[in-house]
Amino acid sequence: MIYDLPTNFPGIAEAPLVTKLLFPESGIAIEGTFRLNEFAVLPQEQLEFLRLYIKVRGNLKEVERVMGISYPTVRARFDSLLRQLGYEADPSDDKDDVIKALERGELTPDEALERLKKA
Repeated sequence: MIYDLPTNFPGIAEAPLVTKLLFPESGIAIEGTFRLNEFAVLPQEQLEFLRLYIKVRGNLKEVERVMGISYPTVRARFDSLLRQLGYEADPSDDKDDVIKALERGELTPDEALERLKKA
C-alpha cells in the first residue's frame, strides 16, 4: 500500500528530509538526503486550496464560488498560503485585527494563533 508522505507532526517545526527514492516499476532505488520543496510540506488544507486555485487558473472569485465562502476569507487563505510558501513577508498584524478576522471566519484558528505569536 502507498501512503501520502507525512510532513506535519505536532510539536515539530522542522521540515522532514527524505532518505530514499524508489522507482517501483524499474526497481531503481536512490539513497541519500533530499530536501522536500516548499509545496511538498504544505498542510493538507493549504495544498487543497492551492490545487483549486490552479484548477480555476488563479481566479479568486471562482475559488470563492466553488468553496462557497466569502471573498475576504478566500483572500485571507491565499495570503496565508503565500506566507507559508515564503513568497510574501509576514504582515505586522495588530492583535485586534487578527481576532476580528478570526471572528469573521477569514482566518482559521491555527492561522490566527500564528499571527498572534508574531504580533
